Amino acid sequence: MSGFEVWAPYARDVKVVIDGSEHPMAERGRGWWDSDEEPREGQRYAFSLFDGTSWSKPLPDPRTRLQPDGVHGPSEVVPADFEWTDSDWSGLHLKDQVLYELHVGTFTPEGTFDGVISKLDYLADLGVNSIELLPVQPFAGERNWGYDGVDWFAVQQSYGGPQGLKKLVDAAHNRGIAVIMDVVYNHFGPEGNYNPCFGPYITAGHTSWGDVVNISGPGSDEVRAYILDAVRQWLGEFHVDGLRLDAVQAYDDRRAYSIMEEIRWVADDIAERTGIPRTIIGETDQNDPRIVNDETRGGYGLSAQWCDDLHHCVHSLITGERQGYYVDYGSIEQLAATLSNAYRFRDTWSEYRQRTHGRPLDLAHVAPWRMITYTTNHDQTGNRAAGDRPTATHTPQQLVLRAATILMSPFTPMLFMGEEFGADTPFAFFVSHSDPELVRMTREGRMQEFSRQGWNQAEVPDPAEQSTFDSARLEWDHTAQQAEILAAYKQLLAFRRTHAPARDDLRELSVEHGRAGDGETSGGWLLMGERGGDVIFAANFSAEPATVPAGGELLYSFTSPEVGENETVLDPWGFALIKQR
Repeated sequence: MSGFEVWAPYARDVKVVIDGSEHPMAERGRGWWDSDEEPREGQRYAFSLFDGTSWSKPLPDPRTRLQPDGVHGPSEVVPADFEWTDSDWSGLHLKDQVLYELHVGTFTPEGTFDGVISKLDYLADLGVNSIELLPVQPFAGERNWGYDGVDWFAVQQSYGGPQGLKKLVDAAHNRGIAVIMDVVYNHFGPEGNYNPCFGPYITAGHTSWGDVVNISGPGSDEVRAYILDAVRQWLGEFHVDGLRLDAVQAYDDRRAYSIMEEIRWVADDIAERTGIPRTIIGETDQNDPRIVNDETRGGYGLSAQWCDDLHHCVHSLITGERQGYYVDYGSIEQLAATLSNAYRFRDTWSEYRQRTHGRPLDLAHVAPWRMITYTTNHDQTGNRAAGDRPTATHTPQQLVLRAATILMSPFTPMLFMGEEFGADTPFAFFVSHSDPELVRMTREGRMQEFSRQGWNQAEVPDPAEQSTFDSARLEWDHTAQQAEILAAYKQLLAFRRTHAPARDDLRELSVEHGRAGDGETSGGWLLMGERGGDVIFAANFSAEPATVPAGGELLYSFTSPEVGENETVLDPWGFALIKQR
């Protein structure tokens, strides 16, 4: 920071308040104001705005990098320099990554970046080489999933602030682990968002989570610059390897160039200058190939997208659940088709949406590793009334079958913290808003949402209670059963490195299936492998033994299948990795 500056086109006059002392600012054009005062490390500062009638209270800098006293307090000047030791880090291509989604505040007892650093050796030993951090931008209080962030250049102080994040990235790189940050550019959090006092950061409309960000209307050039400069900060100064863009379908993205394209341009430029790949992942439930299609084919060219369909197929097959969006899933045929096409919906009817949905992915141009899939994630736990993990309803055999299906698929896998040992701690939504009315609205909104989906309101924990947050903390003293599950994950991740099929071309994947019964949503068996390959994944998604038409040498199983020359008898909820002779 060469001088204090702020974009405040709504103001008639602006003052910067530095350590309690007011200083005038001069307008330099296009809504920008600056001051001759030289920022010094550790200074607390804020901006006071004059609207023609009165002066506002001192407000945090929209581009603040640290909020030491929370989202309502003054900003603090922090240094950009850091003693990096990751000069040998050459990065990881997404195709080679196994992601691990974690929430800094609940991953370890410390709830800090230092706590995450203490587990890096554990993650490397597990077989993980990329961590995906749930959002770390400042939020009200010290408890939040992260999706209520308001200061898009800053880092939550209770986690360790910007220096703590850099320390984590540096340590991860020195252990061969990439770092991806989850960032939210579709809405601002409901508390502590002072940006609309300065300028047109929001526009008409409302997402499910907050006001719509103005990236298409009048004044949107500077709002886009606000986003793109934040992207440049994370990928450049902070050495972050990639970003996961939250709910891109909620962007008000109507200009000729999508904000997603522009984010990718920034990432590509930094990758070219540093020689280290940068990954941009879009989250969407739209089954829209434009996310990953390149510009020559009308797309935005992101590295990858989160893809829920495989999770939904496997979850509904194992649990039999059909409430909410699971009404569209539940048969072995749907699982086989999703494995073969990446999308469950390809301009096909959705009962849940009561309309056709999706568009086919061009398998000739989009490699399957560009789809991120998972057995569960923060949403798939938090979208349940009690925030319960699969552990609450699955046997160990079902948990490992679920993991094996994901890890032996052609898609890029992501684990959710703790699933690798069958953690039974829930991960319900939690907040620590200081506004009682906002707490009430959040609590009632959660109740209403789950009631519409058929859940019992009594099962919904209060998101503002300390106990809801405390219950989400991982417990690291493993039981004997959890140790067995952890060993299975390690084995599967090791096999994935050598045996995952058709990673470059989904058309090379061979999938066979058979139904276990006559019901439309009954379970069944599935065979998956690469055409012409000699290793096949056989799985039984039913509570009865299943005989599948594949045999040979057993490479690995969590149960006790009977593997013959030409066929295999799988245990209930069992699987086998088989090398065919």
